[in-house]
Amino acid sequence: MAEENKEKKAAAKEEKKKLDPKDVSIDPATQQLQQRAQELNIDTAFDRAESLKPCNIGLQGICCKNCAMGPCRLPLTKGITKDNDNRKGVCGATANTICARNFIRMIAGGAAAHSDHGRSVAEIFLAAARKEIQDYEIKDVHKLLDVAYWFNVPMTVEENGEIKDRDIYEIAEEVGIKALNEWGKAEGELYYLRRAPKPLYDKWKKMGVTPRNIDREIVEIMHRTHIGVDQDYRHLMEQGTRAAIADGWGGSMLATDLQDILFGMPSPVQSEANLGVMKEDHVNLIVHGHEPVLSEMVVAAAQSDEMIEYAKSKGAKGIQLGGICCTANEILQRHGIPTAGTFLQQELAIITGACDAMVVDIQCIFQNIAEVAKCFHTKVVTTHPIAKMEQENVIHMEFDDHHGWEDAKKLVKLAIDNYENRKSEVMIPRQKASQVAGFGVESIQYQLGGTFRGDYFTLNDNIINGRIRGVAGVVGCNNARTKHNDAHIKVVKELVKHNVLVLTTGCNAIACGMEGLLTPENAAVFAGEGLAEVCETVGIPPVLHLGSCVDNSRILLAATEVVNAGGLGADISELPVAGSAPEWMSEKAISIGHYFVASGVYTVFGYHLPVTGAPVFQDHLYNELENLYGGMWDCEADPIQHAHKMIDHINKKRHELGIDKQRERVLMSMEDRRALEE
Repeated sequence: MAEENKEKKAAAKEEKKKLDPKDVSIDPATQQLQQRAQELNIDTAFDRAESLKPCNIGLQGICCKNCAMGPCRLPLTKGITKDNDNRKGVCGATANTICARNFIRMIAGGAAAHSDHGRSVAEIFLAAARKEIQDYEIKDVHKLLDVAYWFNVPMTVEENGEIKDRDIYEIAEEVGIKALNEWGKAEGELYYLRRAPKPLYDKWKKMGVTPRNIDREIVEIMHRTHIGVDQDYRHLMEQGTRAAIADGWGGSMLATDLQDILFGMPSPVQSEANLGVMKEDHVNLIVHGHEPVLSEMVVAAAQSDEMIEYAKSKGAKGIQLGGICCTANEILQRHGIPTAGTFLQQELAIITGACDAMVVDIQCIFQNIAEVAKCFHTKVVTTHPIAKMEQENVIHMEFDDHHGWEDAKKLVKLAIDNYENRKSEVMIPRQKASQVAGFGVESIQYQLGGTFRGDYFTLNDNIINGRIRGVAGVVGCNNARTKHNDAHIKVVKELVKHNVLVLTTGCNAIACGMEGLLTPENAAVFAGEGLAEVCETVGIPPVLHLGSCVDNSRILLAATEVVNAGGLGADISELPVAGSAPEWMSEKAISIGHYFVASGVYTVFGYHLPVTGAPVFQDHLYNELENLYGGMWDCEADPIQHAHKMIDHINKKRHELGIDKQRERVLMSMEDRRALEE
């Protein structure tokens, strides 16, 4: 009897450990598959987040492990204030120094990830310009010429006394050479810095934070944060700022522009979002990661008659391609490929039992997908030369840009061949939602007025007259330590309810798609009266999907276009705008957040920021930076309060611009108009 009671207690304890799926996500599809994972005894990120508690000192940002005398842990305890803070590491580094070092190392990691992505695209772009590879070509000539302008590449040449247009591929080659040099040139500064409003560029020059080249700024962070080098938190943050600008106005912006030229400019396209896009009677191929160089070829191969017929020969009705994370956003915005899920749904896509292959490249990929795949028939395939997994069941098929089409067909064929090996009951959730994505700086301008009348002044005018309160960039990942999609959706819904137009990228964009926030017809459901009226008139959703996380540069350029259109201030810092990452988790988010701050944007993060253990450094981020760059950091875990901090800031900027007074809308007669002209 005693043994039986012991077993019952153990069973009850085990049962108690199991998470309630409704506690981990607001999404019914995620809840359903989390429940299935528990029934199959498969652990997911949600389970691991529950069992692995974070280190409290690490959360505060005050654990230094940059040398073998550490780790030195300097907990912020009761009684310590910024006036009596005597905490020191073995080398004497203060809490502010340690916290600043940790913070800018995150900037370095994030900037390196985005910028290395950009470098890969630049290398392929140059090879395509030189016609050294056959599978990639210049698809958008207009974008090429726009980019050439910023690189001071001449569009014409003088021959025999006559001015003639240069060959497009000749222009592209010169652009490619100059673009690639941005990562390591010996002199000067990044070309794209002058795309920023002049007051912002002048501010950077005055502060001495204009990046010299992309790689140097990242390397210098690693040098400065070595033991015994830079030990002034303000000085450390100057270098963090320089590296973040090199990411946002350098590597990321270059990646976006060169991808647009190679793969085509995104334009509004209708599709669907959530795990319900998978089909039981189709070959399901999931692409996951961040670089569209691979996924562009996979899309072409999966849609080819050859591969579709091959799939049918294996008993499938066709091929269903879906995306996870930012690869999902890349193939969505250019091809309308449905989005299977966010960062935290990658394991769940396999748990459906219907995923025949998951093809991954770089960034945000759980190593545990290989362990989940062992329970199913799914083939996990790594494709990038810098990213492999140790598990034996993972296949590495390195993608060769020079043989992109052939390599893509091999990947699609692998998924098709695996279709008949399904060994588990298929459980695909029904949940999926319609979405409209594919917006960008150029397509927004077109939506605002068409080919000949498109201008950002239309947006400015509606901000001035109060129909639109302001604009928010809401971006970022999911975090397993927060309720999946909950903060994303609550923040966005609260913003649009208060007439704030939202620009979104990354997993926030996917979450908004799953919730139905990315359709024009839902503006009347979610948005305030003024914003809903504008959306109905123009035919846009209240939330505009601008692409992947590397495409945050589109938000910066959209803000710049608002400045250039006039009527709302001379710099980004004067605009009624704010930034947000409600469920952030990666180093990339810190780099993104800081280049928004350095560009003059008030930026709020959810969950937490690892700076609370150093009150002086925290005050520098949350207050002092505004005096330097016009933007500053903030953190708020509660999503409603988070949104209202942004709204309050937008209201403050409206007041400073003198546009906070409600204006009565009057239908003017000709007599009234003549009076105005006089």
